[in-house]
Amino acid sequence: MGRTFFVGGNWKCNSTKASIASLCSTWKESGAGVAGPPVDVVIAPPSVYAVAAAEQLPSGYQVSLQNTWTGKGGAFTGELSAEMAKDCGINWVILGHSERRHIPTIAESDETVATKVAYALGAGLSVIACIGETLEEREAGNTNAVNERQLAAIAAKVSDWTNVVIAYEPVWAIGTGKVATPDQAQEVHAALRVWLAANVSPAVAESVRILYGGSVSGKNCNELAGKEDVDGFLVGGASLKPEFTAIVDSHKCSKVPVAA
Repeated sequence: MGRTFFVGGNWKCNSTKASIASLCSTWKESGAGVAGPPVDVVIAPPSVYAVAAAEQLPSGYQVSLQNTWTGKGGAFTGELSAEMAKDCGINWVILGHSERRHIPTIAESDETVATKVAYALGAGLSVIACIGETLEEREAGNTNAVNERQLAAIAAKVSDWTNVVIAYEPVWAIGTGKVATPDQAQEVHAALRVWLAANVSPAVAESVRILYGGSVSGKNCNELAGKEDVDGFLVGGASLKPEFTAIVDSHKCSKVPVAA
């Protein structure tokens, strides 16, 4: 069973109308993602720019929201529902990003993230579900335990993983310039597949895409992409730069079994 390489770009709380127009123009000129094996490219702008970005991105690139609410719309000031995303033609959402888990004023729990994932899937969205450990947790030898705990919360509420992509993002590597080595990333991704095989199903373990996120750049993406269990990337800062096209084209270095 093949897995199509996947590159996500999370713009976080950045961008202007002018910067989006300039960046999308540069990306179109590059032709990244056109030649070679197939690659899915999904960009997550701030929600106020999502529709405008969708109209300017290169052909074939998709758009994601960075978050959705735990359920339907209603008296929830400031929130966005999965139904709103679908109504605007947006088919993806990032959920459980470490910044939403660990920024004290947000502090989403594993249970909250899992509820959001299940609701978004039920509403017809595809989900990039983020997991990952802090530096303290890694140094304590708890990397796998943290990832498995976060995945277990999702697995308790999700029965169909067809539209789930997992993003392993070590918190200590996000925006710090520190990057998990290719071997470190492969080790964690392989462990996640073992856990999925034992606790969800071997079929899901083989088919679900597991992305690496954490200071991915045009300089390190090809080596990371060459690892057999690294199915792509969720990129932060570099997705706001022209070099993102090099990361998209790293799918040409991938050893991921390609879907027929």
